[in-house]
Amino acid sequence: MLTKHRSLLSDTEVPCALAKFGIGQPMPRLEDRRFITGTGQYVDDFGGPNILHAVFLRSVHAHAEIRSIDTSAARAARGVVAVFTGADWQGEGFSGLPLRPSINQADGSPIATAPRPGLAIGRVRHVGECVAMIVAETARQAEDALELIRVEYAPVDCIVDARHALDHGAPTIWPNNVSGNLAFTWRVGDAEKTSRALAGAAHVVTLDLVNNRIVPNSMETRGVTVRRDSESGNLTLSGSIQNPFGFQGLLCELFGWPKEKLRCKADDVGGGFGCKNQLQPEHAMMVFAGEKLQRSIKWINDRSESFVSDAHARDLVSTVRLGLDSSGRFVALAVDTIANLGAYMSTNGALIPTLPTAAVLGGAYTIPNISMEVRAAFTNTVPVDAYRGAGRPEATYLLERTIDVAARVTGISPIKLRRINLIKPSQLPYSTALARKIDVGDFTTVMERATELADISGFAKRAKAARKRNASRGIGVAFYLEATLGPPSDAARIEFAQDGRAVLSVGTQSNGQGHETTFSQIAAAQFGIAPDQIAFRQADTDATPEGGGHGGSRSLQLGGTAVLLAARAIIEKGKRIASNLLEADEHDVDYKPGEYRIAGTDRNVSFLDVVKASFDPARLPLGEKPGLDESARYEREDFNYPNGCHVCEVEIDLATGVARIANYTVVDDFGRIINPLIVRGQVIGGVVQGIGQALLENTSYDASGQLRTASFMDYCLPRADNLPPVNVTLYEDAPTQTNPLGAKGCGEAGATGSPPAVVNAVVDALKEFNVDHLDMPLTPVKIWQALQGKATQQNTA
Repeated sequence: MLTKHRSLLSDTEVPCALAKFGIGQPMPRLEDRRFITGTGQYVDDFGGPNILHAVFLRSVHAHAEIRSIDTSAARAARGVVAVFTGADWQGEGFSGLPLRPSINQADGSPIATAPRPGLAIGRVRHVGECVAMIVAETARQAEDALELIRVEYAPVDCIVDARHALDHGAPTIWPNNVSGNLAFTWRVGDAEKTSRALAGAAHVVTLDLVNNRIVPNSMETRGVTVRRDSESGNLTLSGSIQNPFGFQGLLCELFGWPKEKLRCKADDVGGGFGCKNQLQPEHAMMVFAGEKLQRSIKWINDRSESFVSDAHARDLVSTVRLGLDSSGRFVALAVDTIANLGAYMSTNGALIPTLPTAAVLGGAYTIPNISMEVRAAFTNTVPVDAYRGAGRPEATYLLERTIDVAARVTGISPIKLRRINLIKPSQLPYSTALARKIDVGDFTTVMERATELADISGFAKRAKAARKRNASRGIGVAFYLEATLGPPSDAARIEFAQDGRAVLSVGTQSNGQGHETTFSQIAAAQFGIAPDQIAFRQADTDATPEGGGHGGSRSLQLGGTAVLLAARAIIEKGKRIASNLLEADEHDVDYKPGEYRIAGTDRNVSFLDVVKASFDPARLPLGEKPGLDESARYEREDFNYPNGCHVCEVEIDLATGVARIANYTVVDDFGRIINPLIVRGQVIGGVVQGIGQALLENTSYDASGQLRTASFMDYCLPRADNLPPVNVTLYEDAPTQTNPLGAKGCGEAGATGSPPAVVNAVVDALKEFNVDHLDMPLTPVKIWQALQGKATQQNTA
């Protein structure tokens, strides 16, 4: 049952002196000072004279038998402490890396998996797979010794395209584990009912589309250190990871250890986006080597290694069928997807194309019948896992592209067609065809505000002016519906010192999202103190409450609420202390941030005086424990649904095919906003990543399984000259009731709405050239070919 929460954050609670720090204020990030002054603490900042260095030998073949590995010369090289191969892993009796809880096949049977070892055993299955590990006194010595390892390979046939991997007679990647490369078939929704609705529809629009494979490319590459405590013998794994508690659980499961044996922590992390949320072979081998050698070790991927070893993302091929009645109302949506898993099942690999995608399939529209089937294939490519949005951008892209094609078929404008079908406020809460309950929102108002701010009424004039420059303008609209997912609970602890300063410890983790500021704002607003009086602690299994790290746009909803509840618990304890100091009944004492006061009188005591008193047993009520510290855990009561509308305007140079984004407008409904400056930054960052996928980024393999886009010479990330100002407006008139903050997640929204908005705009600019659809990325050569009539049309109506 959904609990109706009273507001805990009214603006009147914040003293005027602290108004610039309060809830809803655009306070600059506290953590930015150390980032911009070079005092952040990243993996490579930790070292010392006694730390060893690890490097990995990686496969140069996509699919090959390992006939032999000769490590003798490497073992004898100067400075080398140890060399490990798959035989060492196998000799300890280990199998594959553990996975997070997953799905079942459509028939209820387990999905097909295959063991992913720390180092390849007998066969390699993708370029970049770890084959051997060298540990040496210095990084240079380890790298030099790497060149001395001799591996005899016997290449075998490979397959990189998931569609062809499911063909009869395709090369088999796991002949003893998986039949025909098919890992699973998963279904959701009533396929029979959806088929009947499509059969009776006045219009059925069918679109085949590709959601292109991308490489996350966080600013800081993956890396960790493993340190051994000489007294206890316990190990600490720290570094560029997203979920220390998750890593601790998986690694202890792998090695059969109690959790006390392994501490996991993350210091500052230079970007994650999901690609650091998986347990990878290098992590396991670092812990393995640290325990074997009883030494501290550091490993950091270089950028070239990251291209062929970091988890890739997306890589889906879908056929979408959207049925409409004669008035343009949606009657059914059917999606059939083939997902490329890569060579191994990654930690979350089975989840991404299934449950998170289905969570928002159908978007913010009234669609009475929805069904989806996903077939997932193993291929000789880098394993695929989460990337910003993790399923939600994929669901939004396939629907919003198909709606634009439907608009052309029916002759109804894209905006009007969306307006006809958007869920109305009077229909909320709305239960979708896939049994999700959308709690609150005003989707039509959000879309109308976005189109107004984008000045769509003036588009025709701008398009006419563009033709004089031999350019064609197009405008694209995309409405997205997100869902806050991820682990269902999180915790926080607040501890005050006698001087009035506090330590806030949380189970969530920030990799650049600004939690240190936002969470401190929440707590400071309750106590009536400045946020910089609160020290922040996160991502440490020994020092913070157990939590879910980050992912799924969940941190504010769960972690932020836990902070709020811990603060309120402190205030309640403070009230008991204040009543004792004021010699009044507890029920007669009121609180507003910074002050306790006997109701109806001028007798009061400041919050900071109560903090000091809490450490003096003589000033405490009988039986009250000294100190002022409290913990809270908050468990998700229900999902909530951030939503918004993106409007992208592009101009295409008809001579070169170059697409330039001329204007970009976003209106987002994230419920109650804690810090609009941080939120806008999150949205803009996500939009940039979505633009990158839509126009520039593509991961390309050749037929032999070699990655053709294995460096920034070939893999194009968005740069400043690719980007316009992104105008972000926040709609706060529909706060959710699923948590006391009224907040919905914002971290992944920008990357969810932007790809379809950009592609819709480009295709709109090409409509006079009879182009109905182009697959991402819309590079200049692809657009130029379309202008010449050479593009392959992929949609039907």
